[in-house]
Parts: sequence; structure tokens; C-alpha cells
Amino acid sequence: MSTAPEATSSPSVLARIRKTPFWVQIVAGLVLGVGLGYVARAGDVSWLATTLETVGKTFVQLLKLAVPPLVFTAIVVSVANLRNVTNAARLAVRTLLWFLITSLIAVAIGLGLGLLTDPGKGTNLSTEGLKAPKGGGTWVDFLTGIFPTNIVTAFTEVNVLQIVFMAVVVGAAVIKLGTKAEPVLKLSESVLELTQTALWWVIRLSPLGTLGLIGKSVAKYGWDLLKPFATLTADIYVGCALVLFVVYSLLLKFAGGLNPLNFYRGAWPAIQLAFVSRSSVGTLPVTRRVTERLGVPSEYASFAVPFGATTKMDGCAAIYPSIAAIFVAQVYNIDLGIKDYILIAFVSVIGSAATAGLTGAIVMLTLTLSTLGLPLEGVGLLLAIDPILDMMRTATNVAGQVVTPIIVAAREGILDREAYNSPKGDLIDEPATIPAAAAA
Repeated sequence: MSTAPEATSSPSVLARIRKTPFWVQIVAGLVLGVGLGYVARAGDVSWLATTLETVGKTFVQLLKLAVPPLVFTAIVVSVANLRNVTNAARLAVRTLLWFLITSLIAVAIGLGLGLLTDPGKGTNLSTEGLKAPKGGGTWVDFLTGIFPTNIVTAFTEVNVLQIVFMAVVVGAAVIKLGTKAEPVLKLSESVLELTQTALWWVIRLSPLGTLGLIGKSVAKYGWDLLKPFATLTADIYVGCALVLFVVYSLLLKFAGGLNPLNFYRGAWPAIQLAFVSRSSVGTLPVTRRVTERLGVPSEYASFAVPFGATTKMDGCAAIYPSIAAIFVAQVYNIDLGIKDYILIAFVSVIGSAATAGLTGAIVMLTLTLSTLGLPLEGVGLLLAIDPILDMMRTATNVAGQVVTPIIVAAREGILDREAYNSPKGDLIDEPATIPAAAAA
């Protein structure tokens, strides 16, 4: 009596995709997006260009949808959990100090590149008809904008700076009230976990979002648009690359006593997602996961990473405004002096929270230009290529948000060096856990 052979079923296409490493999926989306964008532009295929734009826009909208609850609950929980961290005050101060140090280095590199290359000379760009942005970035706007006049409006208009302020106040109040505020803390932890889980589903769509975002840029702008901005674009990418690969490597090596290669192995998924999404806050769950995977204690990472995602902006708030300010000044034939360069450095370090982790750095640029007395109409020159510049800026931001906690943890002796030296696992396997819940 013979038995029928067992049926063998080959893995489905979806199963094969899910088993493909996340970074490979992202790269595939990037390559395919460039190809489709070129086809849409070269062949004037309007429906393809519209489809790419819709896919990219939908992906960004889904990321932004989670921003208010994610930022608010993450910071409330992180501030409240500082009471469980040994030497929390010292860790917080040293984190902010390293934020300051790396920002100063980044702005110095930006100014140096701008002075060496003169990005605005010989561009022959017309400034006729340009208008200043409606939402200016003056110091008065920045300082008064920290304090919300309406709680609901802060969330509906996604004013991250105001959300951060309210979250810090609530977190401090939770610490003050102690056990009386436990229900509020538990609710915040639950909402945070729900938001991260839903956002993780969106992150899994990153390859598709990458395809749409890159394809839209190629289809809409092409390569001709970059010609007048070639030097500026090169300066931004070179400056960010210097900070991302050279400065951070040196700091990890000499300030933390760590092998920089292990950092890039572990942090690359977050850097890659930041590049395509152009949102530090949208990348927050992945950023925190890679930070913990690289050996930073979850209790400390839950504080440092959310604050870094809203205030630590070496790309958007240091390199970009310093080079862009020089570019605008040269386009308008305005000479800058040593005092102006000192002002740029000051604004870049103190005003970095104005970028607030969202896509783009227009507010930071207007803040810099208004402080220097440069024409705000110059912002209009850079709007067309801002998405192209913003990809590299955001990748640098996120890398810095991971580097700083690692350095502080290493210097404080709380870094798990074994985990740092052997980062394992594909980050897309499952959503990140809540540090507080994990500790409990």
C-alpha cells in the first residue's frame, strides 16, 4: 500500500518579503522609486507621477498622525520614570551638555564649508516676486510659542514645541504627586504602547513610502533643479556626512572608548528610516529601539531619545541654517562679519528646539535669517529643493540622537558593552516595548 507524497508548499511572495531584511526592503524601494520617477518625468506620465506623490504623501501623513500622542506620552513617561533612575539629574545635565557640544561642532563644520565654497555666488537666481514665509521664526515667536494658549489647538495643529512643554509639566507633576498620579502614568504608558504598536505598522510600510517619496521628488523636480543649488546641496550633504561618519566616530572612539563600526551596525535601521521619512519624531520608536539594542539602559533611553527627537538637530538646526544663511546673504550681496557668524552659532545651539522633530527646518532657517537681519524672502529660494536636503539632514539628526545617550552611558559606566559590541536582530520583527513596563 503506497502513501501519497507530502505536498510541499513554497513560501508566498508576501512571506518572502517579510523574511527579507528591512534595510534591503528600504533600498529596493529607493531604487525602484528613482526608476519610476525617472520614467514619469521623462515620459511625462502624469498618472504615475500623481500615484507616486499620493503614496509618499499618505505615508508621511500616517507618520504625522501619531506625532501628538507619541511625543506627549513618551515625554510624560520618560520624565516620570526619572525618579527610578540613579543619578537622574546628572544624566540629564550630561545629556544636554553633549547635545550642546555636538551642535557646536556641527555648526562649526557648516560655517567652515560655507566660507570655503561660497554656495550663493554665481547662482544668478532671481529673487523677484519672492515672499517671506507667513509663519516667521523670530525669537519672540519662538519664546511665546513655547506656551500654549489652547491645549486642544496645540494637538490639532501639531505644535510639537508646545506639546513637549505640556508633557514636561505633566511629567514633573506626576513625580510631585507620587502615588496619587499613578493612574495618569499608567494611562500614559498604555496610550504610548498603543501608539507605538500602530506606528510600527506604518513603519513596516516604509519601503512603499520610500518608493513614493523618492519617486515624487525625481518626477517633480528632476536633476535640472539642482544646478543653481549644486554647491549648496553638496555642502549640506558633505557637512552632514562629516558629522555623521567622522565626528560621531571620533566621539564614540575617544569620548566613549567604543568601536564606531558597531554603532553603525546597530543604528543603521533608524538612520535609514530617517533619511526616507524626513521625520525625527516619526522615527522615534526605531531610534529608541536601536539605542537600547546598543546597550543603553531602557530607563535612561526612554528619557534621552524622546528629548533628542525634539531638540537634538545637528543636521536641521546646525549645519543647514549656517550654510543656508551664507547662501542667502551671498544671493542678496550682503556681507557677513564675525559677529554674524557668532550669532549663527548661538542661534543654532539655543534655537534647535524650534525644529521640533518635524519634517523640514523652515522655522529654524527663518529664526536664523531674522536674527541676522537677512531677507526672509530668501527662504523661498530653498523651498523647491528642501525635500532633497531634508533627507540627509534628518538622517544626521537621528544618528546624533543615538550617539549622545551611548556616549553618556559609556562615560557613566552604565552601558552594556557586550550588547553594544554585538547588536543583533532585525528591528522590524516586533514593536518596541515600553521601558517602564519592561522594568516592572
